[in-house]
Amino acid sequence: MSERPCIEVRAVSKTFRNDGRVVQALADVSFTARSGEFVTIIGPSGSGKSTLFNLITGLTEPDTGEILIDGRPVRRDTGLVGLMPQRDLLLPWRTVLNNVILGPELDGVSKRAARRRAREMMPLFGLAGFENAYPDTLSGGMRQRAALLRTFLTDRDILLLDEPFGPLDALTRRELQRWLLDIWHRFRKTILFITHDVEEAVYLADRVLVISARPGRIVKELTVDLPRPRSSISLLSEDLRRLEAELLEALEVNGPASAPARDERNPNGS
Repeated sequence: MSERPCIEVRAVSKTFRNDGRVVQALADVSFTARSGEFVTIIGPSGSGKSTLFNLITGLTEPDTGEILIDGRPVRRDTGLVGLMPQRDLLLPWRTVLNNVILGPELDGVSKRAARRRAREMMPLFGLAGFENAYPDTLSGGMRQRAALLRTFLTDRDILLLDEPFGPLDALTRRELQRWLLDIWHRFRKTILFITHDVEEAVYLADRVLVISARPGRIVKELTVDLPRPRSSISLLSEDLRRLEAELLEALEVNGPASAPARDERNPNGS
């Protein structure tokens, strides 16, 4: 893993305004991620985690602060990272093969070349034989594999994964966690991974960032000093449980319900 930061988030804040209501999503958020690092982000619902991803991708801009990718300031629609949102967003009228090549297509790669690369990657993602299947015939786990392959095929060095395993049952989730770590170890992408699951946050990561309730702030950074590969670690490991307890404590201290949105027309709320 390189010591060079490939992601730098510097004192970023973001506020949304809608019909006179003001909601501060993020406040003075700063962190870095090194090339090839696996960083998980955990925090209560509504703490601005997905907003943070939208800022890193350039889909929206911070009110204050800045974000750099490989030393380059992020601007709108820069396309410097690959994003997998919470829902798989597979297009129901496209086959699996034609779904996963959307990124290369948008980048101007010919369909023939994109399909050839996708077919090469299908077995690694557990999708061999499903090239011509449609999304509504797939299990939840298979849909997530397809969505992840689509994200990998953007050919970006940095991938943002927003709760990719959230909707899955416990057994499928554990299977895909191990599989994702194998994929990460093979390709050494930089991964930022949002989760609400403390065990998942620790099991996957090199580091865990804890975000407080809204407005989201980084309130803890935990280095996961567990050996890799993680498949050899028992889920009942004392070291694993120790780290989980540290995260739970940080979440309990910083995770009460946030203050209600402020009304600019009546800021005192009376």
